[in-house]
Order: sequence, then C-alpha cells, then structure tokens
Amino acid sequence: MKIKNLLTLSIVSIGLLFNHQVIAELVTQEITYQEGGTEMKGYLAYDDRNMEPRPGILVVHEWWGHDDYARMRARLLATMGYTALAVDMYGDGKTADHPEDAGKFASAVGGNMPLAKTRFEVALNTLKSHKTVRSDDIAAIGYCFGGGIVLNMARLGLDIDGVVSFHGSLKTSNPAQKGVIKAKVRVFNGAADPFVKSEDISAFKEEMNAAEVDYQFVNYPDVKHSFTSIKADENGKRFNLPLAYDKAADEDSWEQMSSFFREIF
Repeated sequence: MKIKNLLTLSIVSIGLLFNHQVIAELVTQEITYQEGGTEMKGYLAYDDRNMEPRPGILVVHEWWGHDDYARMRARLLATMGYTALAVDMYGDGKTADHPEDAGKFASAVGGNMPLAKTRFEVALNTLKSHKTVRSDDIAAIGYCFGGGIVLNMARLGLDIDGVVSFHGSLKTSNPAQKGVIKAKVRVFNGAADPFVKSEDISAFKEEMNAAEVDYQFVNYPDVKHSFTSIKADENGKRFNLPLAYDKAADEDSWEQMSSFFREIF
C-alpha cells in the first residue's frame, strides 16, 4: 500500500511539474498599437519553446469588449502552436459591464465599417510583424460582436486564410461578392439563438453560395446565444437575456475550428 501511495504521489508530482513547465513557456504580453489618435490595447500569446515562425490568429472579442474571455482564447490558441493576438476593437481597452454600454460600444464600431476595417487592419499588421508569425498564414476568430466583425472583414476581401465565427451576427450591409472573399469561412451558431433569425441564416447561405465562398455553417439544435462562454448563464440571469453556455457545442466548435486550421495551414 505504501509503494502504491508513493507511486501515485510521484505521478502527481510529475504532472504538476509538467503543467508548470507548459505555463512557464507560454509567453503573454500586453501590447499597444495606434489607430489614428486612439491607443489600442491588445494581448499577445505564444509558446516560446520553438521560435520557428508559425501561423497567427486574431481573436475578436464579444460586445463586452477586450476582456479576460478573449485573452483566455488567445492563450488556448498559443498552447496549440499559434501566435494569437486578442485585439481591441473599441480602443483604450474599453469594456462594458452592462448590455446598454456594450450595445453602444458595439454599434459605434460595427455600424462604422470603415472604422472597423481600419482597426482590424492595424491589429492584423501588428500580428503579421511579430517575430514568431508567418505573415502569409493568418486567420481570425470572433465571438458574438467579434463573429460579425470577422465575417465582415472576409466580405471586404482582407488577405487572410480563414475566419471562424462563434455565435456571431450574420447580417451585413456589404454582402459578399464573387471573387472578393479570399478567406475560407466557418460559422458556428446556436439554433435556439433568438438574435439570429432563420431568415438571417437563409440569407447568409444564399449570399455565400452566390459568391462561391468556401464555407460551412453549423447550427447546434437547442443551443442558445453565447454558448461558448461559461459566464453566459450568469449574464443571462443577471440581465434577463437568452444566453446559455453549452459544453458540448463549445467543445465541438473548438475542435472543428482546430481541424479547420490544420486544413488551411
């Protein structure tokens, strides 16, 4: 029994040591970059065990702003071998604690596509110029507000390999045109999300098909808005919003995203 306990303790100790080493090799840093006269506050993450250039991934935040959730996703991408930049689309690192403020921030940027494009491109160039990044291998992912942003950046023809939208808006005033979109597109949506209507989905698919875009649309049955965020249930109750975390949809969409990145890179 003593030998068994000693062996168990040794295995646990080795596991803790390994986890410590992984954390120690994950480099994270606050970075600032300028858009016009506005200071943008980003968050960069990469694994420095191998300094060979690797693909870069932009992470665009929810309507709450550049918060810990976007940073967490950047760290996860870094553990997968990418350099990830959690971007700041609002400027000055602004975040919202209430849906009213979040809606105002999101509308100010999402409703001004030239501004959104400029801010996205500044972040894109910041990521491309990093020493760990292969500048011709870039993708972008986005959540809610950020999902709509990455789809619109693809529609505008930005030179990125792929975009992934998680419970993002599908509507646009700038529909995709044949031959313009360079990125492959993946969309993960909750079928029970009241913010995305069935007609929005139909219009999106028609738009993508007409523009001959390489896209996939995954609609999870009975899944609500913000299904990848573990704070969705708390925020839903707090603000009386139809939000809910769904572990199965969260894990499946992340795995499909991972396969997608292996495909395009």
